[in-house]
Amino acid sequence: MFENLQEKIGSAFKTLKGQGSITEINIASMMKDIRRALVDADVNYKTAKEFTEKVKNEALGQKVLTAVAPDQLLVKVMNDELTALMGGTASDINLDGNPSVVLISGLQGSGKTTFSAKFANMLKTKRNLKPLLVAGDVYRPAAIDQLKILGDKIGVPVYAETDVKDAIGIATRGVAHAKANGMQVVIIDTAGRLAVDEEMMREIESIKRETQPDETLFVVDAMTGQDAINTSKTFNERLDFDGVVLTKLDGDTRGGAALSIKYEVNKPIKFVSYGEKMDTLDVFHPDRMAQRVLGMGDIVSFVERAQAEFDDKEAQKLESKIRKNQLDFNDFLAQMKQIRRMGSLKDLMNMIPGMSQALKGIDLNDDHFKRVEAIIFSMTPEERTNPMLMTTNAARRRRVASGSGNNIESVNNFIKQFEQMRQMLKQMSKMGGAMGGKLPPMPGGLGGLLGKKQ
Repeated sequence: MFENLQEKIGSAFKTLKGQGSITEINIASMMKDIRRALVDADVNYKTAKEFTEKVKNEALGQKVLTAVAPDQLLVKVMNDELTALMGGTASDINLDGNPSVVLISGLQGSGKTTFSAKFANMLKTKRNLKPLLVAGDVYRPAAIDQLKILGDKIGVPVYAETDVKDAIGIATRGVAHAKANGMQVVIIDTAGRLAVDEEMMREIESIKRETQPDETLFVVDAMTGQDAINTSKTFNERLDFDGVVLTKLDGDTRGGAALSIKYEVNKPIKFVSYGEKMDTLDVFHPDRMAQRVLGMGDIVSFVERAQAEFDDKEAQKLESKIRKNQLDFNDFLAQMKQIRRMGSLKDLMNMIPGMSQALKGIDLNDDHFKRVEAIIFSMTPEERTNPMLMTTNAARRRRVASGSGNNIESVNNFIKQFEQMRQMLKQMSKMGGAMGGKLPPMPGGLGGLLGKKQ
C-alpha cells in the first residue's frame, strides 16, 4: 500500500533539493505533481486540490531556518497536513453500555465477518472484556458457520439462530442473551448490502433502531478505491455511523480511501485490518499512517507489534547471546518464527524508515522465510549451534545447498549476511539497547535470498 504514492511524492520532493528557499514558483510546480499523485492513488480530486493548497499556504508561511533545508521543511508540513486530513488523532470506541452494543455494517465482501471476529479477539485479549458475537447475516450461505468457526478459533461465544430469517429479531435477542449471561460487549455482524437496495437498507436501519448500539461501524474494503468514499457517504446518510473500519490494507491498493475518507465523510477511521489472522487488527493512528505515506516508516507500530509477540525473558537471553556474539542459527530460526507472527514481511519492512525505498524492486513475500528455513533445516545440529563451521567450510555449504534445494550462491549470501548481522547486532547492543531489549533482530540474512521482480 502507498508504494507508488511514496515514489511520486519522493520524486516531487527532489525538485526542492539544493534550492535555498520555498518560493511561489517552485512549490506551485511541486504541488501540481503531488496533487496528480494523490488523484492517481484514488484520492478525490476536490480533496487533493484543497489539501495541496493548504500545504502550499502553510509552507510559504513558514520561516525557513538556515539549519533546515526547504525539502525537509516541506516534509514536516506535508506530514502535519496529512495527519490532520486523516483525523489528527486516534479515535477511541464507545463501550459505555451494559452491555455495550457494536453494530457492524458495510457492503458485500467488505470483510465484516472477519473484522467482527478480529474485533472480538482484540476486546478479549487486549481489553480483558467478555464479548459476544451475534450472527445477523441470514442471507449469505455459510455466513453463520463462518462466524461460528472464527468464534471457536478465538474462544468467543456466538449467538446464532438456525433456519430463522429475522435479522432484526436475532439482533435484539442476541443483546438480551448477552445481558442475561453477563457478556460485556455485543458485536452484531450483519449481511452485506448495496446502498441502492432500499429493502436491505431499511432492515439495517431497523436493527439500529431496535438495538440502540453504542457504536455503529462502517466496514469498507480499502481496495475499492474511490468507490469507498461514495458508498460511505450513502451509508452515513442512512445510518449516521460513528466510525470507519478499513480492511485489506495489506493488498495491492493505491490507498486513497485511507487518505480521504475522514475528510469526505467527517467520520473517523477507527480500525485498520491488514491480514487474515485474528490478531491483524490495529487502532488507526493518522500520524503513523501519514509517516508511512511519506516513506518515513512506522517504527512505533513496529515496536508495539514486537512487544506483543516477544517474551521479556527470552529477549534478555537473546540480548546476552548477542553481546557475546553467540547468536546461532537456532536463535535466528526462533526469531524468524516470531517475526512471521507479527505480519507479512512486506508490511513489516515498510514500517522501518527508509526500508521501502531501499527494497524497491525486490519481491518481498513470505516464501523467502521458507527458503531460509530450508537452508537452516539442512544443517546438522552442530552446524546450527556453531555458525563458524558453515563460515569456514565450503564443503558444508555445498551440502546444505544441495539438501535445501538452493544454489550455492544463495547459501553463501545467507551465511555471509548472517555473520554481518551478528556483528551489527553486537555493535547495537553496546550502544545501550534503546528499545529496552524488546525489539527483535530483523532477519537480515534474508537479503541474499530476495529475488528481483521478473
